[in-house]
Amino acid sequence: MRKLLRPGLFARSFLLLNLLMVANLVIWSHAHRSMAIEPQAREIAQQIVTAVNTTRAALVYAAPIRRRYLLLDLATNEDIRIVQRDLGDRTHPLPDTALMQWVDREVKRRLGADTQIAWSVNDAPGIWVSLDIRNDNYWIKLDRSRAERETGSQWLGWFVASLLLSLAGAAVIGGFVNRPLTRLIRATRSLARGQMPEALPENRGADRIRDVYAAFNRMVRDLAQADADRSLMLAGLSHDLRTPVTRIRLELELLDLDPAARAGIESDLDQIRHILKQAMDFAQPQPGTPERLDITQVLQEWLPHERSVTEALGGELYHRLEPGLVARIDPGDLRRCLANLIDNARKYGHGPRQAAQIDIMANRQNGEVIIQVCDRGPGIPDDELHSVLRPFVRGNRARTDAEGAGLGMAIVQRLIQNAGGRIALQNRADGGLCVNVILPGIA
Repeated sequence: MRKLLRPGLFARSFLLLNLLMVANLVIWSHAHRSMAIEPQAREIAQQIVTAVNTTRAALVYAAPIRRRYLLLDLATNEDIRIVQRDLGDRTHPLPDTALMQWVDREVKRRLGADTQIAWSVNDAPGIWVSLDIRNDNYWIKLDRSRAERETGSQWLGWFVASLLLSLAGAAVIGGFVNRPLTRLIRATRSLARGQMPEALPENRGADRIRDVYAAFNRMVRDLAQADADRSLMLAGLSHDLRTPVTRIRLELELLDLDPAARAGIESDLDQIRHILKQAMDFAQPQPGTPERLDITQVLQEWLPHERSVTEALGGELYHRLEPGLVARIDPGDLRRCLANLIDNARKYGHGPRQAAQIDIMANRQNGEVIIQVCDRGPGIPDDELHSVLRPFVRGNRARTDAEGAGLGMAIVQRLIQNAGGRIALQNRADGGLCVNVILPGIA
């Protein structure tokens, strides 16, 4: 809800432009009232007075036999009618607007204070002006177009046109600022997923945008170098430590030790060997683009072995696989990832007096292949779900791998990201943890 109420850059630009436009219209309206109404009213009044005086003069000086044709010509060509004025005529005053009040005062000033001006007479619309000719009282009717200017619909049209122009301006302005930021956000999200984004262009856009792009590219290069140095260090340490560990194990066989002490030392050596294997796996170079793989077939052939191992350890493993699931991932990488996840589920997917129960499901959703490895263990606190995917980070005490270095989930995430996928962890509502391996599907 808060996200919907928070306007984006484009919406803010659009609102700002429209507020400026409305403020400009208000200022212009006040200026128009103070500077343009009076000249406009004088012009309208001049047209009315001229029409009245011309008609009066024509009627006064025209021969009686010609008046009938004169009145017909005025009605036909000029839309001016002459009507006898009676005391019982129903009149409606001019509209109560600043312009028409100016017109009323100006016409009376020129034709006389006793001149009557009406907006309609006997429900007939027009501009009606009283006229006296030799003690006879008349109405002279003029068309309202002489006084009417732009209507509300015309103003609405201009306002809509202004809104459309401001929308186009906001789109252009938002494009100048929003497009580089969108590109930066896309690159940042790619980096957050562990993928190396393409270098942002440092020779286009505004100075500040180019500076931000340059700083981001330097940061990406530094992170890549740091990751390469760390992988090289891990590979070197793992390689150098394997030889003394092997030598210790050989010397241990030659020593006459108590069986309990021997078992303890061998357990410690196995733990060291496991940590070294994890470090070597994490430091391995990233493979190239894998070929398409029938996920369903690989899992159907491999999972029976994992089920037998789980049952030998006292647990249970069930799987439900949708047929025809295809994605791009190396089969060895897929098995390594799932082996890590299943091994974790064997260790932690059970209660105090309950055997491990592992559920593996694979299906297609929205064009993606989703493989779920779920257990019935204590799960992981919600605030730690994301952190356990980082290298050298281990979960809470209930799921801590005392024999590992915190690289198992990081290895899984790296291998899945190399295939263009992602990892998502969630706690089950009825207890346990689900690890979702999400891969782009292939039809």
